[in-house]
Amino acid sequence: MSLSRRKFTKEFKDAAVRRLELGASITEVARACEVNPNVLHRWRRELSEHGAKAFSGNGKSCSHESQIAELERKVGRQAMEIDFLRRCLQRVEEQRKLQALTTRSSSTPASRTK
Repeated sequence: MSLSRRKFTKEFKDAAVRRLELGASITEVARACEVNPNVLHRWRRELSEHGAKAFSGNGKSCSHESQIAELERKVGRQAMEIDFLRRCLQRVEEQRKLQALTTRSSSTPASRTK
């Protein structure tokens, strides 16, 4: 049996905090919304700290930070791929040079005239 976290919309959270601001008690709102009173305290704190940016979704208050982190990971991956491809190209060039040297030295004057 797996327990999954409930997800609440921004509107639901705003409405719950608004009820608190209108004078309802924490206990009353917690029962009505079927959430823990500590959750209401956290929602009220997030709303006061972040204002309109609070409750941006998926439990992340600053989506631009996660986007920046994702882009940095992508740049890192691409840098590793570029390094890998440079090393592969260098090996191929070395093999071509080596092959060119070995084919020149193994050829005889008789085979050149044919």
